[in-house]
Amino acid sequence: MGQHTPGLDPRAPDPDARWLATVMHTAFFLLLGSSLARFLMRHPGEPRTPWIIALSVSLALLYVLGPTVGARPTAPRRLIWLSLVVAVWVVIVILAPSFAWCAVPLFYTGLRTLPPRAALFLVAVLTAFVVVAQLKLAGAFDPILLFAPPAWAAVAAAVFLYMQRQAARQRELIDDLIRTRRELAATERREGTLAERQRLSMEIHDTLAQGLSSQQMLLQAADRVWDTDPAKARTHVRTAESITEHGLAEARRFVHDLAPADLADGGGVAQALRALAERESDAGLTVRFHAEGTAPPLPDRVSSALLRIAQGALANVREHADASTAALTLTFLDDQVVLDVADDGRGFTPPPAAGAGTGAGTGVRGHGLPAIRARAHQLGGTLTIESAPGEGAVLSVSIPLTPLEAQ
Repeated sequence: MGQHTPGLDPRAPDPDARWLATVMHTAFFLLLGSSLARFLMRHPGEPRTPWIIALSVSLALLYVLGPTVGARPTAPRRLIWLSLVVAVWVVIVILAPSFAWCAVPLFYTGLRTLPPRAALFLVAVLTAFVVVAQLKLAGAFDPILLFAPPAWAAVAAAVFLYMQRQAARQRELIDDLIRTRRELAATERREGTLAERQRLSMEIHDTLAQGLSSQQMLLQAADRVWDTDPAKARTHVRTAESITEHGLAEARRFVHDLAPADLADGGGVAQALRALAERESDAGLTVRFHAEGTAPPLPDRVSSALLRIAQGALANVREHADASTAALTLTFLDDQVVLDVADDGRGFTPPPAAGAGTGAGTGVRGHGLPAIRARAHQLGGTLTIESAPGEGAVLSVSIPLTPLEAQ
């Protein structure tokens, strides 16, 4: 997905590797220069001196060309370069054994350039030349000269390979961490998409779908009395027209910012609920609204949720309850806001509390009660239903105020 994780890019240059390379390069030229100086001091004017000087200069120039022959350690040009450096070093050590200690930086170069087995073989060969050269300089057998260079080379190679493997494991861990972060981000996006889809489905159900359902019922009622009671039929048609106008405003509001149209004028949730009660009242159902307590400033999403809950509850009353009267009561307490929707309809057996946003066990067609429960749950609130067959119903939603104020 192209996401960059700061500080966790395994492809970024390693500053420690650059520092170590600088130390090794400096050590090589110091050893090469001191070996040449030692040879010139102890063997002035010998026939091999020009060859030693020429080989020293060639070795230095070859070594300097190293960074330019290929960035990748296994590049063919870099392998050829390393072969030439080692060959020139072998020749100069044969002519002047004091140059043997230049092998120390070459250990590092070989370990960085070659695969582990090939690098260890090169280290063994270089170490053998160092031992032979030191014994030749000593002029007699010395156990320390025989065993010290191999021991030192073994320790250096083991430490270097161990560090390489640790670095490889660290890169794998970083790759796993980056991959896990990307997967987590993708999961969060998917969950956000699903949550937004659920929210939109509830918004559409509580507004456009409920408005269309009300229009259908009103037009069907108008059709039934069209010939016998034209005045009542026209009343139903006008009510349906009013609902259509409000639904159109809701649809336009969806396109704009998905906020309820009743809250667009900034009058607050109480005014929006009062307008909803007036709009839902008709010849078949009377809806009253009452507010208690002092209304504190509420977040837009809380006001929107309360209005949507009221719309969904009234839609259920109109569609299922066969009620003549319904009441909306909004109560502001010290620590919570409570919305009660009561009706005098046929009542029902309340379903068991289901998980937020699920329709399991509701026994109600559509998304009504599950959507109401989901909205309350998203705001840390609860839904309570009191009803029995033949005794009407009271739906109560409580939303805490303290957590909301901290948001």
